[in-house]
Amino acid sequence: MERRLGAADTHDAAVPGEQAAAEAADEAQVNYSRRQIVEILIGLMLAMLTSMLTTSIVGTALPTIVGELGGQDRLSWVASATLLTMTASTPVWGKLSDVWGRKLLFQIALVVFIASSVAAGFADDMTWLITARFFQGIGTGGLAALPQIILGDVVAPRERGRYSGFLGSVFGVATVGGPLLGGFLVDSPLGWRWCFFITVPLAVVAFIVIQRLLKLPARPRTANRIDWWGATCIVGAASAVMLLLSLGGQEFAWRSAPSYGLIAAAAVLLVAAVLVERRAGDPILPPHLFRNGTFVLGSLASATVGMSMFGVMIYLPQYLQIVQGLSPTASGLMTLPMVLGLLTASVTSGFLVSHTGKWKVFPVVGTVLIGTGFFTLTRLEAESGLVLVGVGVCQIGLGLGLCMQILILATQNAVKRADLASATSAVSFFRNLGGAMGVAAFGSVMANRLHDELAESARAMGAAPGTADLADSAGGSPDAIHALPPAAQDAVITAFSNAMHTVFVLGMPIAAAAFVIVLFFKQIPLRSGR
Repeated sequence: MERRLGAADTHDAAVPGEQAAAEAADEAQVNYSRRQIVEILIGLMLAMLTSMLTTSIVGTALPTIVGELGGQDRLSWVASATLLTMTASTPVWGKLSDVWGRKLLFQIALVVFIASSVAAGFADDMTWLITARFFQGIGTGGLAALPQIILGDVVAPRERGRYSGFLGSVFGVATVGGPLLGGFLVDSPLGWRWCFFITVPLAVVAFIVIQRLLKLPARPRTANRIDWWGATCIVGAASAVMLLLSLGGQEFAWRSAPSYGLIAAAAVLLVAAVLVERRAGDPILPPHLFRNGTFVLGSLASATVGMSMFGVMIYLPQYLQIVQGLSPTASGLMTLPMVLGLLTASVTSGFLVSHTGKWKVFPVVGTVLIGTGFFTLTRLEAESGLVLVGVGVCQIGLGLGLCMQILILATQNAVKRADLASATSAVSFFRNLGGAMGVAAFGSVMANRLHDELAESARAMGAAPGTADLADSAGGSPDAIHALPPAAQDAVITAFSNAMHTVFVLGMPIAAAAFVIVLFFKQIPLRSGR
């Protein structure tokens, strides 16, 4: 096996017999034609499209779903259940694919996803829907990580850039375009249930394509290779963190017994995970990966990029609908510059990486563009035109397209083939965790600034008609806010505009942190062999 700069001798913890068997299986490579690779890529793209759509499409439909099924007090769980299980299960899927095979695990993830999507579409109460979304997240965790791992098995790093760029574009398009599709389906005769049904045919096609075309060498199975204790501790710690980030400040206060309990549980489980993984013969998340500089930097950079992406994706529609007065569909259309920027940058950078073999420049430029995009959005005011919004989100989209898949490619190139699945799923895990942290941080900043702005407006306006309870007015729908008396409406819109300004300002230091992180990458040449 080729030795690489920056990939230190950090594999001593592996069991020698199992390590040799895994490497022998790796050498029994299947050579694919370019046409076969493209066909496999299409199947992987369809799977990623379906899995990412399900995490973003439901947001637009939530008010309608709650109106039909009831259970307003459990609304947040519809989104949180999927995000929780998706993030927590991602590292486990990668390791299980090492034991049972990529193809089998990918198809299991598809089956879990298809069955849970159908169940969600037929839900007749909130408990049923939340349970279905819980299992959807488990399937989504596999479909988020395994395509990158499979691509790593099929294509050499030097050539992988041209293909991974398409996977990255699908991730961004689905994540950003999901709310637009959700709004269209809710407003159409099909209704909100098709937000779940629409992904099923794509997942079925992906299953058939992978079944017919993907032929990977069988990996040897050895007894007791699955690190169940490590999986339990890692999933438990991630679940505690995700519950805190998803529900803190909404279902319970940040300074409350549930928050402190989740923090304590996460800390205990994290310590237990470290101890267990150091002793495990074949750990879920190998400790020696954290001695690989590229893996550590790739994970940190992915987390900060996830913060930026989910932060702007979740909170920009509020600015567009409340401050600019756009409809949900129109606000969804305003994400198109971000989608087009991400698509263009992801595909172009992938081809350039494959052509030149150089990759570091792309995340460096990408993080600069993300920061520039947030700076552009800080120039927005209540009277600003939509052109400035389009320029800002396009810059962020270009930056994301230059970062996301290149970070995974760099990580895959720097680790041993035996660690490919663990490293890839770990980077995806940290990106999702960073996204959850970003949503929580941006939301907390926005809520605090909005509260202060509304309180100041109420004091300044005194007893003006319609301003008695601006806080309650601001909690209504965009239509309800625009139906307020002029004085109250102006106060609420101005408060939202100022609060969003603070959110966009927060995005700049996050992008700056990502820039500093990627500067420390070593330009390790991309391997020509798998």
